[in-house]
Amino acid sequence: MLKQVQHDTSYQKKPPMPPELQKRSPDEIKELKSFLDNWVEKIEQPDYVDDDPILFMHAFNQKEDQLLAGFFAATMAWGRRDVVIRKVRDFLDRMDNRPADFIANFSDRDAHRFEGFKHRTFKPIDMKWLVKILQTILRDYNSFENFWAYCYQKANENNRPLMSVFHEQFFAQHPEAPQRTRKHVSNADKKSSCKRLYLFLRWAVRDKSPVDLGLMNFLPQSELMIPLDVHVARQARALGLLSRTYNDWWAVQELTEALQLLDPQDPAKYDYALFGLGVNQKKIPEEFIKNPVMLD
Repeated sequence: MLKQVQHDTSYQKKPPMPPELQKRSPDEIKELKSFLDNWVEKIEQPDYVDDDPILFMHAFNQKEDQLLAGFFAATMAWGRRDVVIRKVRDFLDRMDNRPADFIANFSDRDAHRFEGFKHRTFKPIDMKWLVKILQTILRDYNSFENFWAYCYQKANENNRPLMSVFHEQFFAQHPEAPQRTRKHVSNADKKSSCKRLYLFLRWAVRDKSPVDLGLMNFLPQSELMIPLDVHVARQARALGLLSRTYNDWWAVQELTEALQLLDPQDPAKYDYALFGLGVNQKKIPEEFIKNPVMLD
């Protein structure tokens, strides 16, 4: 069992869901292993980086720059990938493409750098506060990974989801940060799937990958949850890996548990397979489709 799955069931009761979709049995899930492993191998290739926001982590040589650029790229990973890449590039340009140095030396008089920046609901005020919070984290914890490690330890000690503690501790650095900015960092206590935070952790924790960088080791990759977006969820439901109809925290747990049956040491790698199938739906063998309505 995943630790984060165990945490959630102890602090919040899952509301009942109608049995609308068919779910594979554990043995039936294992029948998908060869098929999904082949898709992971096909999609998780070096050229994947070129068209994905993770490219900003690969663009830097220093670990702190990589983690901070990756955190912003994942936090802003909302919408079409090409648009996200354009917006992240704009934001990093405003930081002179030196995120660690810029954040460490940031002062309110530098906030003018963010004037005119906009991506979805992100506005200059949000970028200013995210930078100020990260500055305090780097000062007090010496590195972004140390802060994650602190949150991870606190989550385990208190039997809470990591992303609940991360959100809480992140904004505890500056309690005066506006409510609108808080909405840009997911919180499992709010039933969020925490897709963007787990996307960042997939990038930063998974190792021996041509795409993910393996920069942090404060938690084993076996505990990574699937970064659940609408496309991944659709393929998971079509295959019978996910029966919950909402893309929330409980859906993340359900899907991650299913994928852990295929590879208990690295369940998050199947994010690549489900992404690839989302682009190539017609390549799913009919015998593997459990809920064809999801592909209509």
